[in-house]
Amino acid sequence: MNLQSSILLYMIGFMKKIINLDVAATTPIKKEVLTAMKPYWNENYGNPSSITKIGVKAKQAIEKSRKIVAEYLKARPQEIFFTSGGTESNNLAIFGLVNYLEKIGKKISDLHFITTNIEHSSILECFKELKRRGAKVDYLKVKNNGIIDIRDLRKLLKSNTVLVSIGYANSEIGTIQPIREIAKEIRHSRKDRVYPYFHVDASQAGLYCNLSTNELGVDLLTIDAQKMFGPKGIGAIFVKASINISPILFGGGQERGLRSGTENVPLIVGLAKTIELIRKDFEKKAKRIKVIRDYFWKKIKKEIPEAVLNGDLENRLPNNLNISIPLKNRKTGIDSELVVLCLDEVGIISSTKSACDYEDDGSFVVRSISGNEKLAKSSLRFTLSENISIKDIDYVCLHLKKIINKQIKFSF
Repeated sequence: MNLQSSILLYMIGFMKKIINLDVAATTPIKKEVLTAMKPYWNENYGNPSSITKIGVKAKQAIEKSRKIVAEYLKARPQEIFFTSGGTESNNLAIFGLVNYLEKIGKKISDLHFITTNIEHSSILECFKELKRRGAKVDYLKVKNNGIIDIRDLRKLLKSNTVLVSIGYANSEIGTIQPIREIAKEIRHSRKDRVYPYFHVDASQAGLYCNLSTNELGVDLLTIDAQKMFGPKGIGAIFVKASINISPILFGGGQERGLRSGTENVPLIVGLAKTIELIRKDFEKKAKRIKVIRDYFWKKIKKEIPEAVLNGDLENRLPNNLNISIPLKNRKTGIDSELVVLCLDEVGIISSTKSACDYEDDGSFVVRSISGNEKLAKSSLRFTLSENISIKDIDYVCLHLKKIINKQIKFSF
């Protein structure tokens, strides 16, 4: 092969189109967001706590951003607190409440918490730590479609329940929980008590779900910019004005004392711009992507009949498709990690489960809803972005079928 041919092949490799079907893990940042952030890196770079002109300008940018986020969540600006992302917001909701209750004399061994068995690791690990400290935690089992039964929640609620934490949309199978109905059940259980509070991790729900905190009836709610085509390292938590939680970070008292640390102005501005963009053609984009997602599932089922859908088809994010390929008459299903790597080689980005799940034994979410090891270890998660096309899906299905057929041929 001559030098010219080598260079041509090298360039073709870089020109290969990338089809990103893993936006649940993270999303690329939009150009408009980068443009909005740019001045706050090296022009309007002041410390928001400073009384100087550049400090005041930075503070004004933060408060303008806070209003934008508050409008999006149908909340008041003073109910919005900026954090480093979904994980910190979830930790603040849970441990912030625990810190407050201990501060007023409550024993952790007397506190009861409820979550589900398919939550993100940033929720489950918090409750694992609380159990280690002596708290009582109940894990609400979801049905085989990935959605809770309100009657099961009703049975778990107790007089000493202080917090219910449930994810709006699951990060792996994309199923959407009935948040309003859950909130109504929790309010009914309070009677004349203040608790339990209701926390919702909406990190995965920002692009396609209604996040009006008033309509949902939530007390605490988490959002994360990197799941919405915004920057990494920035998120926010809604804390209802009547709710009492204490800080988990201590320092200069920024964010009205709840989240100390110099505010990251460029990222906060980026989050606000991200939200402004989301609000444009919200429903139109969701309808379009759902049509393509449904086409994708029908095409997979036609080409790979063994494929099984994980989670409810209707009550799920419009861009989420989670399947398992167990392979009939074989002890195991496909090697899903190998499939992901093979797809990656032809420019298709996918995943087997949540990127934050470090366990190496398949999808715990799929295992929880199905009770089936073959399904858990052969799961594939595809999450579509708004610019995906039918032509892209046809390309993906073509290569997916080839890869699966090779595995079937060479497996023993």
